[in-house]
Amino acid sequence: MSRRTPAEWEPQQAIWLAWPHSESTWPGRFERMPTFFAKWAAQMAESTLVRILLPESLAGVARPLLPKSDRIELVFCPTNDSWIRDYGPTFVHDSEIGGLVGIDWRYNAWGGKYPPWDADDAAAAQICDRIGIPRIRSKLCLEGGAMETDGQGRLLTTPECLVTSTRNPGWSRDAIARELHAQMGITEIVWLSGGGLVGDDTDGHIDQLARFVDPSNIVVAVCDDPNDPNHKPLEDNFRQLRLWGETSEPKVNVHRLPIPAMREIDGQRVPESYCNFLMLGRQRLLVPTFGQPAADDHAIALIRELAHGADVETLDCQDLIWGLGALHCASRDQPQASEA
Repeated sequence: MSRRTPAEWEPQQAIWLAWPHSESTWPGRFERMPTFFAKWAAQMAESTLVRILLPESLAGVARPLLPKSDRIELVFCPTNDSWIRDYGPTFVHDSEIGGLVGIDWRYNAWGGKYPPWDADDAAAAQICDRIGIPRIRSKLCLEGGAMETDGQGRLLTTPECLVTSTRNPGWSRDAIARELHAQMGITEIVWLSGGGLVGDDTDGHIDQLARFVDPSNIVVAVCDDPNDPNHKPLEDNFRQLRLWGETSEPKVNVHRLPIPAMREIDGQRVPESYCNFLMLGRQRLLVPTFGQPAADDHAIALIRELAHGADVETLDCQDLIWGLGALHCASRDQPQASEA
């Protein structure tokens, strides 16, 4: 295999963020977002290089909020929104060139929901250019939050985010699988078909539903309240993954990770899930919390048990989630250039 997509627990070179400036993403709460992103960047910069995309016109806003640190870099680049997980490049090890390549997927704001998206679609090219790696433009429309890999060729995703007329008209599952193999070295795909979270505008991104913590363990969002509309679809996802895990090689253990109780902002349910954690290699792991102590503590304890000794830290995401995403959605990990 000439290409391999590394897992997020492998050594990382940097974490990318995109500075918030779209007020319509967090209506009524936008003013809290610059401070949140600055605090988040400072927390990660204690151990990790943080690169922040932002229009040059916003440098005067960002710099006073950010700590002076040689592990925080501002990278001037136009953007439409902050969900860099979805439009940033997928970093892949390529054995033929002996380093990283960046896969630049087509991006159209989750099936054309939020125009304009031209600056976000162009950002992957600028990121690859900034760090000096080859960029490969794919014809496939694919968001980073729609795929979860184990570093060994297995990928979790949902058909609603890939096999759709709004993203990939004319593409069959087989054609998509061939493209994922060619670009990322994917050899096995699990199409999770139970359904997504109420309030999620991505059509069911996998990073809200199921995540590998290592090749043998997956956490899956579930809802223990049978009266919650999330209960049945998430339970279907759990059963599907459990059955797959029992027959997969190597075997995969599937762990229930309950979501918090329903919460609304301005009458709209927000898609809160502890699956939206962010790994900083194997040393640190950031878990979103949502102001529900019992649910938050349960999630933290389970993730800590599976985290291979990583320092498990928290970040209050009650405001960030009003943009309908959390820590994983709003970041993009860049692995080290050489194979570990």
